[in-house]
Amino acid sequence: MIVTLTANPSLDRTVELGAPLLRGEVQRAVSVRQESGGKGVNVARALRASGLDTLAVLPGDASDPVVAGLAATGVPYAALPIGAPLRSNVALTEPDGVTTKVNEPGPELSQALQEALLALLVDRARGASWVVLAGSLPPGVPEDFYATAAERLRSAADGNAPKIAVDSSGAPLAASLSGRPELLKPNADELAELAGLVGLKDTGTPAELEASPALAAKAARALVDAGVGAVLATLGSKGAVLVTRDGAWHATHLPIRAVSTVGAGDSSLAGYLLADSTGADAEGRLRQAVAHGAAAASLPGSTVPAANQTTPSAVTVTAL
Repeated sequence: MIVTLTANPSLDRTVELGAPLLRGEVQRAVSVRQESGGKGVNVARALRASGLDTLAVLPGDASDPVVAGLAATGVPYAALPIGAPLRSNVALTEPDGVTTKVNEPGPELSQALQEALLALLVDRARGASWVVLAGSLPPGVPEDFYATAAERLRSAADGNAPKIAVDSSGAPLAASLSGRPELLKPNADELAELAGLVGLKDTGTPAELEASPALAAKAARALVDAGVGAVLATLGSKGAVLVTRDGAWHATHLPIRAVSTVGAGDSSLAGYLLADSTGADAEGRLRQAVAHGAAAASLPGSTVPAANQTTPSAVTVTAL
């Protein structure tokens, strides 16, 4: 089983525009979609769509639209009541796939609620193969929350701890390095920042990392050398790079028509974990990660693909 923790879940509303976004103007939507979201929730939804045993752990009351949405779609979850509404995020997608997001900060979690959420995670993660710690942190939660979660999970496991994957941004992502996760999934912006934090000079700009798989692999290698088990760096339309202690690979998908990039990175992580659950090697895990990300980008809103909607045969993997 794969357990996900989403500390700051959201109700994701995606508004599809029929023309490019014009600041200060009135525009009509072509369609509107609404789904339970947040990075960990999206990963759980994608894994569930492919038939994998998964559980989404999150804060939220049973009546909250985010939790109710999970129940309605059959995604297994464990929710901690907090007595406050969860946040709503809005994504505006243009005809060419360009997406503009507006994310709310989320409800504040007290120290007592933070401890209760960690206890719920540790309890429900017993016997899990992976635990995914994903997304932003809500107000009141310290930036080392994910590192603390990793420590609690390992301390409670009696030698049979789940592998830890982290997909966040900013200070929480940087602080997670001290927890030595088995997998880190940054994008190009996050990769550039993290590589600089561990002492790599001339990390390159995010645009340079996306344009140069070798440069991206060098930055990811610095993180592996610093104690991270593996780095899956998603590079937008340029594919992804995977670096482990055993090697480095770059993968690209044949061109697609992007509809919405919301949640594409989350689907990439789900594809990686899905392939890992079948015993795939590093190249196979990367191949499925890129196939999942491409499939997600071709779907509307934050829709997540099932494995049978992906095309791993359209992915080219190259050793670096």
